[in-house]
Amino acid sequence: MHGSLQPRARSERCLQVAASTAENRQDPERRPWSEREKGSRNMLRPMDSEQLREYGHRMVDFIADYYKTIESFPVRSLVQPGYLHNILPDSAPDHPETVEKVLDDVKTKILPGLTHWQSPNFFAYYPSNSSVAGFLGEMLITGLNVIGFSWVASPAATELEIIVLDWLAKLLNLPEQFLSKGKGGGVIQGSASEAVLVVMIAARDKVLRSVGKNALEKLVVYSSDQTHSALQKACQIAGIHPENCRVLKADSSTNYAMRPELLQEAVSRDIEAGLIPFFLCGNVGTTSSTAVDPLVALGKIAKSNEMWFHVDAAYAGNACICPEYRQYIDGVETADSFNMNAYKGLLTNFDCSLLWVKDQYAVTEAFSANPEYLKNKASQENLVVVDYKDWQIALSRRFRSLKLWMVLRLYGVETLKNYIRNHIKLAKVFEQLVSQDSNFEVITPRIFSLVCFRMVPTDDNDEKKCNVRNQELLEAVNSSGKLFISHTALSGKIVLRFSIGAPLTEEKHVKEAWKVIKEEASYLLRK
Repeated sequence: MHGSLQPRARSERCLQVAASTAENRQDPERRPWSEREKGSRNMLRPMDSEQLREYGHRMVDFIADYYKTIESFPVRSLVQPGYLHNILPDSAPDHPETVEKVLDDVKTKILPGLTHWQSPNFFAYYPSNSSVAGFLGEMLITGLNVIGFSWVASPAATELEIIVLDWLAKLLNLPEQFLSKGKGGGVIQGSASEAVLVVMIAARDKVLRSVGKNALEKLVVYSSDQTHSALQKACQIAGIHPENCRVLKADSSTNYAMRPELLQEAVSRDIEAGLIPFFLCGNVGTTSSTAVDPLVALGKIAKSNEMWFHVDAAYAGNACICPEYRQYIDGVETADSFNMNAYKGLLTNFDCSLLWVKDQYAVTEAFSANPEYLKNKASQENLVVVDYKDWQIALSRRFRSLKLWMVLRLYGVETLKNYIRNHIKLAKVFEQLVSQDSNFEVITPRIFSLVCFRMVPTDDNDEKKCNVRNQELLEAVNSSGKLFISHTALSGKIVLRFSIGAPLTEEKHVKEAWKVIKEEASYLLRK
């Protein structure tokens, strides 16, 4: 897939760099600052183009070598807390050091303290994808280094974001209300946690404008107990009273999806008590088990009670660009906002969280601030421009759409679909391996590329002992350094999560991981 992006021969470039380096030796003013600045001559030239060219090549080579050798590292870092304090000085250097020395320290001191998310043996949490295209996009973003908080601050940064978010909305077959041509539109946030906070505050302010600001203590939020903890944090920041956060129990009878009847009962009770239901969060691909809430039924309840309906598809939304998985967001037409993380499956380096809203006015009303020093003709004269500073918490923002644009162009939609399908195929392979072993069981139906499984209870059927044994297995597997998995709790059971999605993962890595898991499990059973 990355064939079109392989480095071309650089012989001519190397000759040019060598010639430039030789020239720099003759001309002290053109030497890198780490060599030429001595004593009182401590004047920096931070973006010297030739130095950037030379050091940039070294950095790319360093990163390429890292990926070439990534399987040689323990996947989960095995260092002890505080290790870095013991090997780094307690103050910054007074004088410049060489790039070689710094990179050597990265290799010997920093890399051992990393958990290697891009390792093909990383199966924990959810993936955070990287790719050559995403990396090139990050290079451009960093090199151009624009702060596109308003249209006038960098028109291309704003307009490309609008266009790319429309592209993705069309790939997901989202309702037209989410496109920029109407009252809605898309924006790139840093994470799904930021996205849910933004829409909750927008929803809060929208309802308070109609019922009065004094009604804040009456506002009620609804979700299942499988919803990401980001929702709880958003409630805290938005000032929602803790007792007004309805966390509805989900269980194995619905594969841990929210039950509409429980939601309706809770909403009815709150209305009778004089409270104001105002925000509902539905899930497509929960963190614990990739459960999918029934969006159609939830949307009807939200609409009939005038609640803001947010759909969090941070992980699974990526798969929904494939027609055969689009069904899992059926009902999104009833939602007021929709979110997915492109860095979890679309090969776009972190961070890049996509949020669409039907009513951009609700968002800008909540987040707009226009001090004198930010006023400009394009914004003040109500021209057709977007100022994304009014769509987010912070003022400043990166040119994140650039890397997403490069990923879409350099790989193409069909390649991205097949990339996602391949990981789901690998998850099926792992699921079959687990199902064929009598010492293990699959806990929830596999939908995407996450498999939830555990060692089964022994003959005494003691669930407490079973939980302890699975925790021991988790630590034994991760301490081996050969792979990294994570866990969750479902209906009181400790469950191991095997999440496939690292860009370098192949079938051989999945099968080798299962071999390690089985070996560690056999040892625990003998013990």
